[in-house]
Amino acid sequence: MDDLTIFSGNSNPSLAKRISEYLGKSLGNAKVTTFSDGEVQIEIRENVRGRDVYIIQSTCSPVNDNLMELLLMIDAVKRSAARKVTAVIPYFGYARQDKKVAPRVPISAKLVADMIMKAGAQRVITVDLHAGQVQGFFDIPVDNLYAAPVLRDHAASIFNMDELVVVSPDAGGVERARAFAKRLGAEWAIVDKHRSAPNQIGSMTVVGEVKGKKAVVLDDMVDTAGTLTEAAKAIIDQGAKEVYAFCSHPVLSGPAMERIENSPIVKLVVTDTIPLSEKAENSDKVRVISMSGIIGEAILRSHTGDSVTSLFD
Repeated sequence: MDDLTIFSGNSNPSLAKRISEYLGKSLGNAKVTTFSDGEVQIEIRENVRGRDVYIIQSTCSPVNDNLMELLLMIDAVKRSAARKVTAVIPYFGYARQDKKVAPRVPISAKLVADMIMKAGAQRVITVDLHAGQVQGFFDIPVDNLYAAPVLRDHAASIFNMDELVVVSPDAGGVERARAFAKRLGAEWAIVDKHRSAPNQIGSMTVVGEVKGKKAVVLDDMVDTAGTLTEAAKAIIDQGAKEVYAFCSHPVLSGPAMERIENSPIVKLVVTDTIPLSEKAENSDKVRVISMSGIIGEAILRSHTGDSVTSLFD
């Protein structure tokens, strides 16, 4: 791996460090700062000519600043004659804007994909895309990794499968919950959500047996936590003993932490694709497990030409 170099932007340096440690490599020397007017300044301070470069940068909050850092870092190493440039984006911002939901609105995920390709990325590695079709917005290879294996291992270490039920918080997550439960040998259920108006939940009905069980609500991300906490209340109302939540991406914006603290959720288990806010870090309800091993292995296999898909067989 002498020809492999890893750089990190400012969005998630702790995860980047853990990935570099997994690979036995030091992070590359890059200066990522801003000018006094807010413009991003990038300076690559080592030779990358002819090297295989991986840039680790989640496009989480502040989304636009982190996205611009990523684009400029890609451009910088491309112009420094790197042999191959891979954008490693543990959390892909704008992925929820993957289609037109109203007249005269952009498909933002497609635009971001175009920007990343135009900047010079030749491959993308990401984790649990909110919409799988975003892979099709790229004309370069995209490896969409899954947090499920590390979440499953954690669930297997703390639960008895006879008392566990995996719950999807909405219809869109049914396949994810079913597959998660099947691998664990547990039961699964779904929360059927009815909206009385946009952004207003009228009622929630639990479909499946949760009475007397420990329930794990499984989702790809938790943003404002409205749906998650309402689902947890509905599950408790149906007789579940305890409710846990397992999510890949802890966006946790707005009133999320206040809602979680005041909810019946015993523990929110998330990965480190997004760094936690100070409030979330100090919460006894939040537990973080790392994706560094899976991402690090994906980088290694991408570099050596081995199968990345076989990580999840």
